[in-house]
Amino acid sequence: MAWTAPPVERTQQLGDLGTGTERQMLEGWLRWHRETLLAKCAGLEAEQLVRTTVEPSNLTLLGLVRHMAEVERWWFRRSFAGEVIGDVFTGPSDGDEGLDGVHAADAERDFGLFRAEVEACDAVAAGQDLERTFASSYGVPLSLRWVYVLMIQEYARHNGHADFLRERTDGATGD
Repeated sequence: MAWTAPPVERTQQLGDLGTGTERQMLEGWLRWHRETLLAKCAGLEAEQLVRTTVEPSNLTLLGLVRHMAEVERWWFRRSFAGEVIGDVFTGPSDGDEGLDGVHAADAERDFGLFRAEVEACDAVAAGQDLERTFASSYGVPLSLRWVYVLMIQEYARHNGHADFLRERTDGATGD
């Protein structure tokens, strides 16, 4: 039996994001966008997750999942926390940030790596002051707050891509 992306049980509801502390809202919006990306994949078999459907783009749903694991790692763990760790899916010089090199046979593993990376990123940010800064690779000071806002916009942009990919795969639409 072919592996199928599992259903997503929403832990974050949009209606709960209208009030709360700044931290609650940043974490909540990021969680909602993470879950949205996985929801776009839910119910699809591995072969569908690696299909390019919006020509001439080579984007795939699995590529987006892999890419977001790389982006999470870069900003939360490598940049903010200063961890000296390699890439999740790519080599340091290929520049594709997980988008390329997708294989249906790796889909289940790649989803697991994404989830593990999200957990690790949440762990490094937990309890940290949103004002805590670090130097970007260009030497510019950035805050943890900036990382949250960046990640929310990164997911929002790629969730838009995922909308098109999913609709072209099986006609499914929705958030």
